Amino acid sequence: MTQQIQGSVADGFEAVREEFTAFVAQERPDYEGQLCAYVHGRRVVDLWAGDGAADSLYGVFSSTKGAAHLVVALLVQEGTLELDRKVTYYWPEFAAEGKGALTLRELIAHRAGVVGTDGGFSPQELADDRLIAERLADQRPFWRPGTAFGYHALVLGALTGEVVRRATGRTLQEVYEERVRASYGLDFFLGLPRAHEPRFRSAQPMAPTAEQRVLLDSLPDGPGSLAAIAFNRHAAEPTDLELLPNDPLIRAKGPASVGGVASARGLAGLYAAAISEVDGKAPLLKEDTAAEFAQFHSVGYDLVTRAHRSYGLGFQAPADTWYPFLGAGAFGHSGAGGCQAFADPRSGLAYGYARRRFAFPGGAAPENERLVAAVHRAASAV
Repeated sequence: MTQQIQGSVADGFEAVREEFTAFVAQERPDYEGQLCAYVHGRRVVDLWAGDGAADSLYGVFSSTKGAAHLVVALLVQEGTLELDRKVTYYWPEFAAEGKGALTLRELIAHRAGVVGTDGGFSPQELADDRLIAERLADQRPFWRPGTAFGYHALVLGALTGEVVRRATGRTLQEVYEERVRASYGLDFFLGLPRAHEPRFRSAQPMAPTAEQRVLLDSLPDGPGSLAAIAFNRHAAEPTDLELLPNDPLIRAKGPASVGGVASARGLAGLYAAAISEVDGKAPLLKEDTAAEFAQFHSVGYDLVTRAHRSYGLGFQAPADTWYPFLGAGAFGHSGAGGCQAFADPRSGLAYGYARRRFAFPGGAAPENERLVAAVHRAASAV
């Protein structure tokens, strides 16, 4: 049975609805997801399908890093943080095991080399950014800091968050709630209040085909690999990334690497607020700040993912990684469950996509390529 597509699109964006409808018709019967986009601060796409609602909330995994590093960008813009200060200026204990020369700029560009700990984290530790940071301060880096880069999948937000806490006396989550989420009324939480729990839709594990399962089983990520350490698969209780948002402690504490809970409206709204006037409120970021955080800082072979990757400062570079038709200076962050979110300042586009079931093979779901292209074509024509 074909899923009913709900929601609306602005004039000129009818082709986006058609593309979303065509994709959903090809998906599993139990597909559930949302698509939202803004152009120059105006919501132009607001669609959803499946058993969820327009305001259903999903675990957005690493798209959380985008919200976390928007906080860092704000604090840099105001002078509270300085990118070329050493991390130890804010956090002296981080100097242990040869990490003392690392700058904040290098830290948030995935160049620190502390992607995890030798023994791994317990589930309770993964929910607590301060505990993660304390463990990482004493950890010997897995490569010489600053000389290479690798995806700090489960810990980057904790590292960033400790710098924010030392500089402001408040947690990153507290600054985000006051300055960003509450100010703009965003359905994107770093720490889900109990009152909103009924809106949360539990994450569903992916169901790969037999051919895809063979591919997954062949990946060279044994228990001692950097990938295993970065994704905590070597721990006494290995992390099941697909089900991480289903842990109530993760949702409640909102660890700044992977613990965010959002709707597509929240994802797109975050990036609309970052670059555009929304509801009469000025953009959060000045053009120069957005450009600096979007600028490529780590490009090439990622030691953790063993693939070509492009990172700005805390953000991914969607134009290089996935969508070359986007403008230079686009910035955002995907999430392991299939979600995608970014801003393209040149076109004024802010995009958000979320789905319930984990998409093979993880990361930005493949359907984003066709959906982003349809939204961008429509945005470019208005």
